Amino acid sequence: MRRTEALFGHVLALTDAVGIFEHARLSLPRIEEGYCVDDVARALVAVCRADSSTATGRHERVLAPEVMDDLAATYLRFLEDAQREDGSVVNRRDADGTHRGAAELGDCWGRSLWGLGTAVSRARDPEISRRAAGRFTRGALRRSPWPRAMAFAGLGAAEVLRADSGDVDAAALLWDAAEAVGVFRIDRPWPWPEPRLSYANAVLPDVLLAAGDSLHDDGLVRNGLEMLRWLLELQSSDHHLSLTPATGWAPGEPRPGFDQQPIEAASLADACARAYDLTGDDHWAAAVGSAAGWFFGRNDIGVPLYAAATGGCCDGLEPFGRNENQGAESTLALVTTLQHAARIAADRR
Repeated sequence: MRRTEALFGHVLALTDAVGIFEHARLSLPRIEEGYCVDDVARALVAVCRADSSTATGRHERVLAPEVMDDLAATYLRFLEDAQREDGSVVNRRDADGTHRGAAELGDCWGRSLWGLGTAVSRARDPEISRRAAGRFTRGALRRSPWPRAMAFAGLGAAEVLRADSGDVDAAALLWDAAEAVGVFRIDRPWPWPEPRLSYANAVLPDVLLAAGDSLHDDGLVRNGLEMLRWLLELQSSDHHLSLTPATGWAPGEPRPGFDQQPIEAASLADACARAYDLTGDDHWAAAVGSAAGWFFGRNDIGVPLYAAATGGCCDGLEPFGRNENQGAESTLALVTTLQHAARIAADRR
């Protein structure tokens, strides 16, 4: 496995004093296309996980502590500025600082709560945790009509409960997030709760696992494990991951599908890492290893997504190669997947 201190090199290259730029042309940030809450929230999750792991001695230091604190403060400030008084979020922001679009309760709202909740429980700086807690509480009073947005928000709620098991707002949001996933029925021809797979699919079983663990509901854990096992088997082929493409997938459509996106591997790694933590089953540890391997060429065409020269990640796996641009979403998917892989490898030594 690549050394963990290399993980944040391209994250730094995409980040300025405002946030992390959404897109890149090859390895250079596309400054003219600005920032989005989705990616800044992902970056805050990654940085806070690194802070937490280095503070407990479970990883090598990825960057100097003051650099990690500065990154966390930058990303938190961006999320604070994007949140409105009613808890909704404006996703996009231009390079000149102007917010674009209406406030909403879509994925950006859910991911902002995931980032804020992770800062509450894992940030090294107590002031960052305190500020994040206030903004999390404001956003947690809202609900989204979209299951994935609710699932992302629920992951943030589970992080808050990790820090304070008595937080009633976080508990209520997490219950509602688990309910929003829908019904998975393994006895049906198509057991998934949606008519087709779409994106970041593993976040749905992941939030069931998080809810079952945090709210002491063994039934939710069982459901989450069953759902995740089915999804993992469906996306596995000949000892490697064959991921759902960006256009989604339903029975009868060809496999493998393209373009495959790093976010799909990262969401699987998140869920399988949680499953491993809850069960200790090596099956889930191996699945995290498969997710990491996908980035390094253990995929349908044998092409690595990892860009060794920069430490970034290419934006997609195509039928005959890869998208050479190294944007924030893809790079952060690589970072968070390798964080899980390194932590689990250390735990199993």
